Amino acid sequence: MAPVRQRGRLRYGVGLLALVLCLPLDVRTEQGAAPPANIGPAPVAVRPVLQDAETERFLLEAKVGDTHGTKKGITGAQRASLSTPTLTHDAQIQSIDEFKREFRTDRGVEFDFRDSWQFNVAAYRIDRLIGLNMVPVSVERKYRGTPSAFTWWLDDVLMDEGDRLKKKIEAPDKPYWSRQTTMMRLFDQLISNVDRNVGNIVYTKDWRLWPIDHTRAFRKNTELRTPAHATRCDRTVFERLKALDQATLKREVGKWLDDGQIKSLLARRDEIVKKIEALGPAALFDSTTPPLTSPVSGGLPRDD
Repeated sequence: MAPVRQRGRLRYGVGLLALVLCLPLDVRTEQGAAPPANIGPAPVAVRPVLQDAETERFLLEAKVGDTHGTKKGITGAQRASLSTPTLTHDAQIQSIDEFKREFRTDRGVEFDFRDSWQFNVAAYRIDRLIGLNMVPVSVERKYRGTPSAFTWWLDDVLMDEGDRLKKKIEAPDKPYWSRQTTMMRLFDQLISNVDRNVGNIVYTKDWRLWPIDHTRAFRKNTELRTPAHATRCDRTVFERLKALDQATLKREVGKWLDDGQIKSLLARRDEIVKKIEALGPAALFDSTTPPLTSPVSGGLPRDD
């Protein structure tokens, strides 16, 4: 009789094992069974992202910790560690606000020269008004009692344009890279940025282009400085450009731009619209608008 009982227990054990293996993995784990080894790759952690409003709130409210100067740039920018109970992330702090009646450079003399942190905030807000979504989030906040721009520090930086040119690296998706470059150049014409250079064109590891540092923008010229940089435009951005008006700009950026700067921007907008419309439908293209988010990562930050 003993062999019969053993066979019965064996059949019962096999049946129970089969039943357990048919259960979902999470149920088996809850029942105390260890999940089998080598069931596949571990799940990839999804990086949290912040919407613009959340990023602004973080920059405005987070506690400022360690700060130090940046490796590049001449505006005295600081890199600061900001933290809340749930997040720690870096920001760039710029407090520069200089005015000179004449400013001499190797490109000539600029009259009524202005170099101001305020233009970083204005550039960010205008970028979002027209749906460009390329400029990092920037807000006004006091630093050591001085009004300043607090700008989200870019993570996962691959290189800047200077590095790309020096190493002769080509973008993996050239049409996408070309569209981004086209829109950056058009934006610089709109805001009259006189200081775009290879050090403030940054690429993250997904080859997304980020134009940074706009402290020398918003000049009062009414004509385009480089008309050839305004010959193509994203279709959605173009429609939003045409919709810009004095009242909207006054409401959104009037705290950081004076009436003359707003009037000049609208005059340049008119020139851009005129040029694009004269070139016809071929001057417009469709592109996927990047999400309005700020990735939160422990990746390589920008070092300038």
